[in-house]
Amino acid sequence: MAEKVTSLQVAQLAGVSQSAVSRVFTPGASVSKKTEDKVRKAAAELGYRPNVLARAMVSGKSRIIGLVVGYLENYFYPEALEKLSNALQEQGYHVLIFMASRSAGNIDDVMDEILDYQVDGVVLASVPMSSDIATRCQQAGVPVVLFNRTQDLDGITTVASDNYAGGRKVAEFLLAGGHERIAYVAGWQGASTQRDREAGFRAALAEGGQDVFAHDVGDFHTENARAAARRMFDVAPGKRPDAVFVANDHMALAVMDVIRFELGLRVPEDVSVIGYDDVPPAGWPAYNLTTIRQRANLMVAETVTALLDHIDTPATAKPRKVAIDGPLIVRTSARLPKGWEPQRTET
Repeated sequence: MAEKVTSLQVAQLAGVSQSAVSRVFTPGASVSKKTEDKVRKAAAELGYRPNVLARAMVSGKSRIIGLVVGYLENYFYPEALEKLSNALQEQGYHVLIFMASRSAGNIDDVMDEILDYQVDGVVLASVPMSSDIATRCQQAGVPVVLFNRTQDLDGITTVASDNYAGGRKVAEFLLAGGHERIAYVAGWQGASTQRDREAGFRAALAEGGQDVFAHDVGDFHTENARAAARRMFDVAPGKRPDAVFVANDHMALAVMDVIRFELGLRVPEDVSVIGYDDVPPAGWPAYNLTTIRQRANLMVAETVTALLDHIDTPATAKPRKVAIDGPLIVRTSARLPKGWEPQRTET
């Protein structure tokens, strides 16, 4: 195995000092065009790559953002996190992903590992409300932003959809459609998204003179959602909901499959189904799911702006609580109120 090429070898071949090589590979450092050309030519000939981590230890800036993810089953997260990674890379940062289970203890266990990498900032996505990882980041002086989560902590920036308003929109739409037995399949109880969607949904139902007719928990897992659908709909017709709001799309797709293919019911003639997220399969003709859209592009832009503000100007950056409105995307999985038309699915 060949020995690793050093900056000293590059300097000798280019006929410059070792410090000149260091400046060439240090973003923002002052170096002449002639020197840079000689160094880069020599580096290419020798196959030299600078040690970014070593430079980070000297400069105190790793240009690494730690991204903590506890949950990827939902189609929304891989797509949103790809957008987030790309947006940070455009700003000169690299993303290091830390996977953690849903238990607060497990997520907190990754904290030491995150800090060992000297990350410049942390984005927390799909983590439980009970986790104190955001507080620990604050105590370590590492900027942190919660993505698609909210926590009532002073000094913490959160960026999420307006989940409470989204839940209200679903209830108002179903009430306008004349439904009288409106059910709810809840997500994971440790998620602020679940809490806020259900709270908004229940509030609007109450204002319309109704309560949740039936309630079950899918935990944001496909199999749990299928089981919840069987318990909820495999009953006598008079005890069966005529509509169901499912706390996210990938559970809603599973619920639709059980309703149609296991129980032989029609959507929306027998049961209206509405989800949340507007993931790509929601628009497939096989589902054509009415849902609330999470505007991932706006959420990512707000997250990156806030995080970089906290990194670049920590003394003046203010914590933000950003709630982005999500539109109701009306397709054909739910009965339409009078005067409504389904929207054409975008391709």
